[in-house]
Amino acid sequence: MGFEKEQVLQVLRSAQRVAEQAEVFLLSSRSTQIQFEANELKQVQAKERSSIALRIFRAGRIGFATASGGGGLEALIDMAVETSRFGGPASFQFPSHQDYSEVSVFDCEVPEIAMETMVEAGKELIAKITSHTPGILCDVEVTKGTSSVSIMNSQGGEGTYDKSFFSLSLEGILVQDTDMLFVGDSESSCRPLGSVDGLAARVIGQLEMAKGRAALSAGVLPVIFTPLGVASVLLSPIVLALNGKTVFEGASPLMGKLGQQVFDKGLSLWDDATVEYGVRSCPFDDEGVPGQRLRLIADGVVTDFFYDLRTAALTGTRSTGSGRRASGSIPVPGVSSLILGEGDVSFESMVQDMKEGLIVEHVIGAEQGNLLGGDFGGNVVLGYKVENGEVVGRVKDAMIAGNVYRVLEELLGIGQKARWVDGTLQTPHLCCPRVSVSAKGS
Repeated sequence: MGFEKEQVLQVLRSAQRVAEQAEVFLLSSRSTQIQFEANELKQVQAKERSSIALRIFRAGRIGFATASGGGGLEALIDMAVETSRFGGPASFQFPSHQDYSEVSVFDCEVPEIAMETMVEAGKELIAKITSHTPGILCDVEVTKGTSSVSIMNSQGGEGTYDKSFFSLSLEGILVQDTDMLFVGDSESSCRPLGSVDGLAARVIGQLEMAKGRAALSAGVLPVIFTPLGVASVLLSPIVLALNGKTVFEGASPLMGKLGQQVFDKGLSLWDDATVEYGVRSCPFDDEGVPGQRLRLIADGVVTDFFYDLRTAALTGTRSTGSGRRASGSIPVPGVSSLILGEGDVSFESMVQDMKEGLIVEHVIGAEQGNLLGGDFGGNVVLGYKVENGEVVGRVKDAMIAGNVYRVLEELLGIGQKARWVDGTLQTPHLCCPRVSVSAKGS
C-alpha cells in the first residue's frame, strides 16, 4: 500500500502550522527481478515500495523525518519537529513554483514486458556466452520497474514525474585448475534494451582477449583504461572533488581552481540530467530544482562544482539541480548522468602505438586509498598485456597505483567512441602515459 496524494497534502498543511517552511517528498516504486545463478534460473522477485519524507524549517533550524509503506504519517510531523531541535541552520529557501522542461524518462512498454520475456532474455544471454566458452558459470540479473516521484513545498513549488527502468547484467567466472577468470558487463536504460547481442559481444570480447596468459613487467607503464576501467578507477576521486559538500568543507583538492587548467586539454566532463531515457535523468532534482546539463570540466579547465540547495547557500552560490536522496535520507549533492567527451583516437590505434603496456578493464580496491587526494590503487581483476602493438593475453596478480590528477594531467589519447557504463556514465577509452604497475613474480 502506498501513500495517497490527499494524505501528502494533509501532511504539508499540518507541517505549515508548526514550521516556517515545509517540503514533502514522495517516492514509490515497483520492480521485478529475474536472477540466474551458475547458468540456472534461481528466483523471480517482485518488490513494491513507497516512502514519504518531510523536511521543515522551525525556529531557523532543519527538521527531517521519513515514513514508509503507507503508514506512520501521524508521527511524521512530531518527529520532524523533534529533530529540528538538533538540526543544522536553515540557510536556504525551498524553490517556488516553476515550469520544468520535459525530460523523457518513461517508456510505457517497460511495465508490459512479460516475465517470460525476461527469463528468455537471461537464457539467451547465458547461451551466447557458454557456447563461446564452455564451462563458464554465469550469474545474470534482468530487472524491470517503474517509479513515481512527487514533491511539494510551502513556497508553491510542486512537481511530479514517472520513470521506467530496465537493466541487464552478467558476471561470469571460468575456473581452470587454480586459475579464475572473471568477466562481466551490464546495460541499463529507461527503455527496453531489445537485444542481448551488444552485452554478449562485449563479454565475448573480454573472453577473447583473455585467452592467452602474459607476464607483465613491473614499473611505470602506459595504461589504456576501457570504459569499465574508467568507471572503476578514475572517476570517483574527481566526482568527490567536484562535490559542493566537499568544497564547502574545504577538503576538495579542486577548491580555488575554478578557471584553471588541471587536466589534459582534451578532457571535458558534464553532468547531464536531461539525457533522454537516462536512468538518472529527471526534469527536476529531489528538491524541486530543474535538472540541467552542467559542464564541470571544459578542455581540462575546472568550470563548476555541483550543489544542492544547502551547500549552495553555505558557499554563496546557486543550486545546480544536484540534490539527490538515498532511501530515506536528507538531500545531498549528487550526480545524474556523467559524460566524458570523446576524442579522436581509436582503441586500435592506442594499442598499435604501445610497445609494452596494460589494458585495464576492472579493478577492485581502487577507492581504498586517499580518495580525497586523488590516489588510487588496487588489484587488476581483468586486464590484458599489450606487447609491440598487440594484445597478447591476460595478466594475473597485477596491481596498479597512481594519482588521478597526475595520470590525467596529460593523456596519450582519448577514444573517439564513447559508450555507456551501467546507464550512468558515458565515457571513451583513456590512454594514460604513466601508471605504476606491479606484478607478482616480476
